[in-house]
Amino acid sequence: MSFNIPSWLPWCLTTVAIVLVLVQGVIHGRKIQALQASLKNRCDTLGRELHATTSGSMGVGQRLVACERQLFELRNAMDEMRQNDPLRISYDEAARLVDLGADIDDLMNTCGISRPEAELVSALKKRQAA
Repeated sequence: MSFNIPSWLPWCLTTVAIVLVLVQGVIHGRKIQALQASLKNRCDTLGRELHATTSGSMGVGQRLVACERQLFELRNAMDEMRQNDPLRISYDEAARLVDLGADIDDLMNTCGISRPEAELVSALKKRQAA
């Protein structure tokens, strides 16, 4: 019993296999294009979000620099006001006199400050010394 394979059968099977490979290639090509489009959209979205975040950070950074500059100017102005305050000089002198042992009446007469101020300076200096 001999079984003969027709000569056209291998050609048909080869053709069917090639067609199936081509169909699979087309399907995968479409999937790849869809994934590329999705990836491009995601990249564009992330790019816009990154740009917005960066812009916001730069704005906050600029405000922070402005605030630091303003704080520096205020500190300088406050230091200058402290140095030029005539009352401050009296308090510094009163604190020095308390260190030397002056009493409240001496502080009032020498520095020209009121009794409550003299008592306060004396109490603060004694507390710092303790």
